[in-house]
Amino acid sequence: MDVIGVGFGRTGTLSLKVALEQLGFGPCMHMMPLLVDPWRASLLSRAADGDLACLDAAFDGYRSTVDWPGTFFWRELTAAHPAARVILTTREPGKWYDSAYKTIYAAATSDGPLPPAMMAGREMAEKTVWSGTFGGRFADREAMLELFQEHNAAVRAEIAPDRLLDFTVSQGWGPLCDFLGVPTPDTPFPRLNDGATFHQAMQERMALSQPLT
Repeated sequence: MDVIGVGFGRTGTLSLKVALEQLGFGPCMHMMPLLVDPWRASLLSRAADGDLACLDAAFDGYRSTVDWPGTFFWRELTAAHPAARVILTTREPGKWYDSAYKTIYAAATSDGPLPPAMMAGREMAEKTVWSGTFGGRFADREAMLELFQEHNAAVRAEIAPDRLLDFTVSQGWGPLCDFLGVPTPDTPFPRLNDGATFHQAMQERMALSQPLT
């Protein structure tokens, strides 16, 4: 593992995933594809239950990770890969919460039917995000704002400063490329963090997980 993203989802993690892959640090793990990867989602569920030996198999083949579930395992991953660079994506806490509430929380609490191929992914998301990270209290805005800031503070306190990049995606390529020691691309930095992009991606995942008829 070369790069470990430790920021919460909805802090620009999808943009960072695409950016890292464009810079040659892919494939990059992100929650979205895992929702339709039952085998890997099941391994990560077992890891969340305490079987941490499953982490090696779950992350096998990945050069980087951002978003959950990697963020849930940030201490284990940064310890297991001491040479990996660490990126903390950040955002104004209120904007982060409002965005997460309207997108990932809305999707997680939807009563709509779920394709069988996505059941393992939903279980893994519950264990690593809604119960594992947020303790089943995500609807409590003030508590979550505090937890968000506590997480970021813990990362800054526990990861050596020369190993950590505190990053907002609005900063673009400059700080990221300097930190990773790679040339800056000629193309614009990916901008994939808006709500419309999220909902479109979810619809595409749902369609891909449906059996052919």
